[in-house]
Amino acid sequence: MLDTICTAQSDIVEAYRFVRDRSLKLIAPLSAEDTVVQSMPDVSPTKWHLAHSSWFFEQFLLSSQCGYEPLRPGWQFLFNSYYESVGPRHNRVQRGLLSRPTLAEVIEYRHRVDDDMAPVLDRAASDPELAALINLGLHHEQQHQELMLTDIKHVFSVNPLEPSYQREAPFGLPGHALPMRFVRGSAGIVEIGHHGEGFAFDCETPRHRTLLHPYEMADRPVTNDEFRDFIRDGGYRTPSLWMSEGWARAQAEAWAGPMYWDAQAETEFTLAGRREIDPYAPVCHVSYYEADAYARWAGARLPRESEWEHLTETRVDVDAQLRAANFADAGFLHPQPAQRDEGLLQLFGDVWEWTSSPYVNYPGYKPLPGALGEYNGKFMCGQWVLRGGSCVTPVGHLRASYRNFFYPPDRWQFMGFRLAKDA
Repeated sequence: MLDTICTAQSDIVEAYRFVRDRSLKLIAPLSAEDTVVQSMPDVSPTKWHLAHSSWFFEQFLLSSQCGYEPLRPGWQFLFNSYYESVGPRHNRVQRGLLSRPTLAEVIEYRHRVDDDMAPVLDRAASDPELAALINLGLHHEQQHQELMLTDIKHVFSVNPLEPSYQREAPFGLPGHALPMRFVRGSAGIVEIGHHGEGFAFDCETPRHRTLLHPYEMADRPVTNDEFRDFIRDGGYRTPSLWMSEGWARAQAEAWAGPMYWDAQAETEFTLAGRREIDPYAPVCHVSYYEADAYARWAGARLPRESEWEHLTETRVDVDAQLRAANFADAGFLHPQPAQRDEGLLQLFGDVWEWTSSPYVNYPGYKPLPGALGEYNGKFMCGQWVLRGGSCVTPVGHLRASYRNFFYPPDRWQFMGFRLAKDA
């Protein structure tokens, strides 16, 4: 197992094989029928993820080779996600209608792409720009590996049989009630953003100065038991706690608790099937609206992304926390209770943490040139930043500057939150 995706050019072949093999390992518990289903517009079929992540390498690395011919004419249209400058694409909400190509054909396509990538990988050892582009493709595939798990969870959840992805799921870690403590952060002008060493997406750059006012941030995420107190106290029935858009969405969709919880707030659907809710694990599958309403109910607020990043960089050993985090490779595929009672806990893994920061460009931001400039920049409108990764994020994919982003009503990702306060 790689602890981090390669940054050295000499590691590129090993990293490529590791990431590509992992995608196929993720489908081992699935039938071919499982990989075709699209249970809602935000979900993509597993088969589509497998094909699109290979399309990325074919489109942005192989197609530039002299004399290259597409492996599957027509598939460029089927498996282009949102790159308008590349060409037309299949309607996202109709991905679940694609019974063809078959799963076997998609896997065969992946192998052909890998074969054609072999000489490209060899050249990358002496070509820094080529190595950087391959590394981008690997991190892109890791993002889709996470989506494969979040999406199949939703697919299985709408099946009345509630099938299990994990046939032999490990038992959860023991937990106990930890008092929530608040850690004082630095005020004044500080720097955030990627340091410039190792891989980062363009939206994490450039490193820049920002002003922090006095604040405190909770030492751990909000737990299931704490969120149940919010429910019991009428949190979903009190409009004064909610943003107007959030209240309207909660009423329209009859929200009464986190996604996948039963009506009694006793069990939740997991990748291992339906299980009793662990009271001490971080609450999960809540929207920005729900997180914000809870924070208001608790007399607090959500942290700003600058507060989260600076406190993380200055108060913890980031590398140590990344090594100890509950990422997908730990095997739980579900948030776990905090395992110690000091310092800042669970900053990485377990749940993506909503912040109160809109997803916008940093001062001096420049998107990647060409079609790859569509990767992040064009989504900087109407979405909110989440930090820290989750229990289904691949190991080696995260860093303190990583910015994830979703729309405020989204809940199907492994989303939780921690609190902050003005000091």
